[in-house]
Amino acid sequence: MPALGLYFEDFPLDEEFVSPGRTVTETDIVMFAGLSGDFNQLHTNAEMAKGTIFGQRLAHGALILAMTTGLINRMGVIEGTAIAFLGLTWKFSKPVFIGDTIWAHLKAVKKRAVGAEAGMVITQVSVVNQKDEVVESGELTVMVRRRPAQ
Repeated sequence: MPALGLYFEDFPLDEEFVSPGRTVTETDIVMFAGLSGDFNQLHTNAEMAKGTIFGQRLAHGALILAMTTGLINRMGVIEGTAIAFLGLTWKFSKPVFIGDTIWAHLKAVKKRAVGAEAGMVITQVSVVNQKDEVVESGELTVMVRRRPAQ
């Protein structure tokens, strides 16, 4: 069965892909706290969070990173062609609050064949909120399948 995503050879450099949006909910935060064990009160205590510089609870930065990988998957560009997630550098720039909607912007900036069956694609990713502010960003490196020989 042919892959839906882009093969290494077909990955365009410097073309931007944008994901569907996703609204961050209180349930997302509660479930992530339970899964990760990170019950920091900034995320889980509404009364305490009111007294911070943020004035309210915010999403875990790692939760938004995890959501970003899901948003990238929803783009379809690596559906069925991704082999491995190889690494990342990441920056957390602005808080994300309950009710914020985020989108992922992905652009391949470099690629390198690593064999007859795979190649590495280095992508720049920005996560933006409904105000078009970059809340997180970084570089993700993914190994993807090469196009099968005909």
